[in-house]
Amino acid sequence: MRKITEKIISSFYHGEKKIISNTRTDGKSIWLHENEIVRIKNGRIEITNAGWPTNTTKERLNGLAGVNIHQKDFIWYLNDKEWNGSWIKIPE
Repeated sequence: MRKITEKIISSFYHGEKKIISNTRTDGKSIWLHENEIVRIKNGRIEITNAGWPTNTTKERLNGLAGVNIHQKDFIWYLNDKEWNGSWIKIPE
């Protein structure tokens, strides 16, 4: 995991604000290039690729507990199930 991801995810889990390069968190959401990719809604963490299925987006999301995203033939898989990148609650 990249240091940026590690520090942003840690701050997110601790409810702290942090900005590093192109990624920021207010402790309630995470933004990559000003696109919200992680949020807490109704006490649950939700993720999206915000329409940007890039390696950086995938790397940031993979920093979260319970998230394992990989790609095969341009299709993203979240925890071994095909995923179109729209908002989804991650497993507890």
